[in-house]
Amino acid sequence: MSEQDLFGQAMESRMQSEAPLAERMRPRTMDEFVGQEHITAPGRLLRRAIEADRLFSSILLYGPPGTGKTTLARIVANHTQAFFENISAVLAGVSELRRVIGEAEIRRKHHNQRTLLFVDEVHRWNKAQQDALLPHVERGLITLIGATTENPYFEVIPALVSRSRIFELGPLSDKDLRRILESALKDEVRGYGRKKIDLPDKSRDHLISMANHDARNLLNAIELAVETSRPSEDGIIHITMDIAQESIQKRALTYDKKGDNHYDTISAFIKSVRGSDPDAALYWLAKMLAAGEDPRFILRRLVILASEDIGLADPQGLVIAASAVTAFEFIGMPEGVYPITEATLYLSTAPKSNSATAIYDVIGLIQKEGMGAVPVHLMDSSRDAAGFGHGQGYLYPHDYPGHYIPQEYLPRKAAGKTFYIPSDQGYEKQIGERLNFWREQVDNIRKSIETKAKRK
Repeated sequence: MSEQDLFGQAMESRMQSEAPLAERMRPRTMDEFVGQEHITAPGRLLRRAIEADRLFSSILLYGPPGTGKTTLARIVANHTQAFFENISAVLAGVSELRRVIGEAEIRRKHHNQRTLLFVDEVHRWNKAQQDALLPHVERGLITLIGATTENPYFEVIPALVSRSRIFELGPLSDKDLRRILESALKDEVRGYGRKKIDLPDKSRDHLISMANHDARNLLNAIELAVETSRPSEDGIIHITMDIAQESIQKRALTYDKKGDNHYDTISAFIKSVRGSDPDAALYWLAKMLAAGEDPRFILRRLVILASEDIGLADPQGLVIAASAVTAFEFIGMPEGVYPITEATLYLSTAPKSNSATAIYDVIGLIQKEGMGAVPVHLMDSSRDAAGFGHGQGYLYPHDYPGHYIPQEYLPRKAAGKTFYIPSDQGYEKQIGERLNFWREQVDNIRKSIETKAKRK
């Protein structure tokens, strides 16, 4: 072995021993892997494929940070006889991909060896870069293992998605994190098993809670706590509550304003308001604001909801939502959170109606049957009344008792159709009572006209 190789091995060994705890504790086998039992439990498809080295089709690992995507890829590397390439989409471009493909061609041609390519954060590659990989995945030269925190159905080109099996990883449970923490404290080779560490339950619970389901956050926190704490005279490192709080002061919020968390959280918020749950609505609102969501985006959605989901059951809903927009623009943040919160609470507790969606029924009818002609009595009489009789026969409602007189307002082809159906909620219940009376009178007129037409 050359001197250069010896120095290289020594440097590699030193780097491994000095690596962060999260890297040292990364599982090397499926038995060490914690969490994601829906895809990693004994007998599951992915586990069988990894342990049998039968991963022939490409896979996409999708889930939040710190849930095991890269770890699963490393475990594949430890089990496979194929050549394992590891690149990051953040750092690697098309030139790096060409190198990988060229070397894969040589290995397959001269050694009949497959190539597994792990691309971390594959969603960071643009369409052209993903397109460059596609033909080599199609012909089986490359088996792709892609890791992404973004929904692959939106961030990965459809052709790659259709040729891959998608495995979704969920946030780790507190039970999972507890197992990972215990392992780090007991492992004498890679963890802190050779140190005497006192970690009271309250400190332990705080670290697990604030890690936000992310194993990396948890291990980084315990490493910081241990490495910066001096042992007591008896050689014990005491991780007090104060030390635990300093080691992980703020819960990491997983939130991308252009990704799944953005859309999923606003969806949960709107559904909570629509479902009349002010507590849940406040929770999702707080998450968005704490993560830096644009307050104007939230307000726009509240204005839409005020019309779409509350409507005339409480006409003040739209007034409140629009007023919150004006108030926010006037005062800004941080005080602007108050009108946003007020609008959220008002709309959450208001009676609900989606009757405004009736407009889509009308649009659908027009698209299907075409536009009906305006009845003569509804036409503008200021221009063609004398020559064409436009407006003739129109009854002015204010000339009649109750400011109402029944007459036909729909075109002939739509006469008798009902589009707006008031709910029985709030103010709209009163609207329904009036409307039923008016519609009954119009129906009587229609029946009268039909009767006269039949007699003729």
